[in-house]
Amino acid sequence: MSLNFKSFIKNKSLFLIIVPSIILILGMVIYLAEEKVAEAAITLNPDNKETILLGKSVYVQNCASCHGAKLEGQKDWMSRLPDGLMPAPPHDETGHTWHHSDKYLFMITKYGIENIIGQKYPNNMPAYKNILSDKEIISVLSYIKSTWPNKVKKIHDQINNREKSK
Repeated sequence: MSLNFKSFIKNKSLFLIIVPSIILILGMVIYLAEEKVAEAAITLNPDNKETILLGKSVYVQNCASCHGAKLEGQKDWMSRLPDGLMPAPPHDETGHTWHHSDKYLFMITKYGIENIIGQKYPNNMPAYKNILSDKEIISVLSYIKSTWPNKVKKIHDQINNREKSK
């Protein structure tokens, strides 16, 4: 059986299924490709006052209840709680946030730690993909970085430079 274009168009039910399916698949491919490009270009901006103001506001509303109003984290944050969960770590220079690249911090915040490390990790940190925009996530992380001492910021910049050169 040979199928030519005219007979394909005449078979409306087949046409109405295949064409929208192709359009949907192409749209998904483009969307996912754009999201990956955007995530590859994640860079915090701890020197931009507007970004910092937005970041601080979003932090107070979404993060401070666990990570502390002064980014101090929860008490004894390196030891599991009786329920097996890890307490929220500090985001100031006493914690380990600055040990990770901008991209890694963004991905953990957006998708959740378990989705990034690919294994179970008992914690209370939600994925913010459907809660915060990418701009809000970058602003929060920029606010956090803006509070670090210059020495810590420079080390963090070196971590980012190493990752970008991979």
